[in-house]
Amino acid sequence: MKKNCDVLVILFWFSFAFLAMPGNGQETVGIFEQPMLITSAGQNAEVQIAAVLARRAGLNYTLSKQATGAELENVKTLVLVLGASLKGLGAAGLDMDKERDRVRALITAAQETHVPLLCLHLGGESRRGQQTDDLIAEVLPLAKMVMVVKSGNGDGFFTRLCQPKNIPLVEVEKMADAQVPLQKAFK
Repeated sequence: MKKNCDVLVILFWFSFAFLAMPGNGQETVGIFEQPMLITSAGQNAEVQIAAVLARRAGLNYTLSKQATGAELENVKTLVLVLGASLKGLGAAGLDMDKERDRVRALITAAQETHVPLLCLHLGGESRRGQQTDDLIAEVLPLAKMVMVVKSGNGDGFFTRLCQPKNIPLVEVEKMADAQVPLQKAFK
């Protein structure tokens, strides 16, 4: 009887570990190719952090805070760092409508050239708000994979957007924890 109980406990823990894996068991390894273009969607400060994570992960990238479709030449992956910042938009001389138009045009160019989209939301709950959520809702369904700081998905917003399209969703506790799954996402 004890042996059967031990087996059940082990199976329970393996099941739990499987469900707790990034992407909830969906494949999140070797999805993307390098080089990548990292840009902001919302002119947030986290775009700089994404570049640091990519550098530390040994990935080949270019950072362009206001990237356009012309910059996609020879790029194999587009990385959008999601999060609207009024301060960042103002410093860039943009408003949210102009930024949304730029992001739309960039994604359209990526789709035309078959460059897949990886979305990152590293700002957590503090980077959420109506403008960010509207942008995320528009962009996220086009992504091939999404990576978020867990506190930014506390209300399940990213989960609700990813599940219908079967988009792998990787949650990390804090920004620095995104380095390893980011590295693993690339071939």
